Order: sequence, then C-alpha cells, then structure tokens
Amino acid sequence: MAIQLLNKEIIDFCLGLSSELTKFPAKHIWVDYDKEADVLYLSFRKPQRAKKTVELENDVLIRTDDDNIVGITILNASSR
Repeated sequence: MAIQLLNKEIIDFCLGLSSELTKFPAKHIWVDYDKEADVLYLSFRKPQRAKKTVELENDVLIRTDDDNIVGITILNASSR
C-alpha cells in the first residue's frame, strides 16, 4: 500500500511538471541532486563544458558556454 501511494505521488508530481517542461527551450535536461550538500544540478547538455560560471545573489550558479546556458546549480535546493 505504501509503495502504491509513493508511486502515485511520483506520477502526480511528474504530471505537474510536464506542461512546464514542454515549454522549456532545452531539448534535454539532466537532473542530479546531492542530498548531503543539498545541491541540485541541472544540465542542458552533456558534457557541459562550461567556460564561465555566474553566481547570482540567491545561491544560484549559471554555467555558460559563450552565450548559451549549459547548466544551473541551485544551492540549498530543499529550502526553496
């Protein structure tokens, strides 16, 4: 019973994301989460090969390759 509930929660969560993700300009998104560090990594191409990282004020790192965003790192991800 608990497994069925968990699966339903996962499916419902993914369904909620689906309409937003279809609007996203990237064709591929790789997501990694480091629970110990509480850091969420979003990569829009593999390998990333970023040339520059820009740190925003809100603990977000934007990784770029010239004018293209190739990844986003979100610090303290679980508290957002």
